[in-house]
Amino acid sequence: MLLTKKLTDMGPLAGRHAMELALFLDVDGTVLEIASTPDAVVVDPATPALLTQLHAITGGAVALISGRSIADLDRLFPGLALPSAGQHGAELREVDAHNALTGDEEPWRILRTQALKVQRAHPRLLVEDKGRSIAIHYRRHPELAALARRLALYLAGQGKGKFVVQQGHCVEEIKSADVNKGRAIARMMERPPFQGRLPIFIGDDVTDEDAFCVVNQLGGLSIKVGFGPTAAPWRLRDPSAVHDWLKLLHASFDANRTV
Repeated sequence: MLLTKKLTDMGPLAGRHAMELALFLDVDGTVLEIASTPDAVVVDPATPALLTQLHAITGGAVALISGRSIADLDRLFPGLALPSAGQHGAELREVDAHNALTGDEEPWRILRTQALKVQRAHPRLLVEDKGRSIAIHYRRHPELAALARRLALYLAGQGKGKFVVQQGHCVEEIKSADVNKGRAIARMMERPPFQGRLPIFIGDDVTDEDAFCVVNQLGGLSIKVGFGPTAAPWRLRDPSAVHDWLKLLHASFDANRTV
C-alpha cells in the first residue's frame, strides 16, 4: 500500500504537453457526487463543457471508465459520446463510437431471472440490471448491507465461476470474472489516441483499484478521490476538488500548451 499525497497543482505533470497525456475518469464519486440512487445524480452543466474542452485539447484522449452502462453514461452526458468503458469494462466504446459487449449473453439471461426474484422478495433493496452486470444497492437502507452481500454471493454462485462479486459504495455488484477497469484501460492504451501516452486515472472506489495498479505499472498518474486505503499515490478530497484540478489542468494547457 502506498502513502498518498494531496494533489494541489500540476507537479507530477511538469513539462508535459496535452497531446502526451491520456485521461481516464471514473464517474460516480469522481466526476459526479454520489446520490441515493443511480438515477438521482445531478450533472452540473459545467461538467460536460469541461470534459469537451479536455477532449479537444488532448486530441481525443479522454475516456470515461465506469460501472454504469455506456447507455447510461450517454444519458447523463447527452451528445458527448466520449470513448468509454462501461460496466467495469464489460462494454467498450473506442474512438469509432461502436459499443462492444464482451462475453456470452446466456449466463446473464439466467442471472437476470434470479435477480428479479431477489428484487421481488426484498423490495427495500434496489437491484439494477445493467446488461453485463447486476448491482444490489442498499444506500437507502444501510442496515441491509449484510443481506445485500449474501444475496450477491448467492447470485454470483449460480454462474459456476463465471461471475464475481465486487463491493462498492453501498452496493454489491455481480460482474464477469474476467473484466475490470484496469483491463479496460490497458486495452484502450494499446490503441490511438491513447497509445504511447502517459495515462492518468482518477477514481474513488475499491472498484477503481485494478485501474490504479495498471496505471502505476504504466508509469502514469493514479489519483484516489476521498479517504481509504489505495494503491494510488495521489489523492483529491472530493468531486469538487476533482473539478478544480481538471480546470487547472485545462487552464495550464490552454495558456501555453504545456504543464
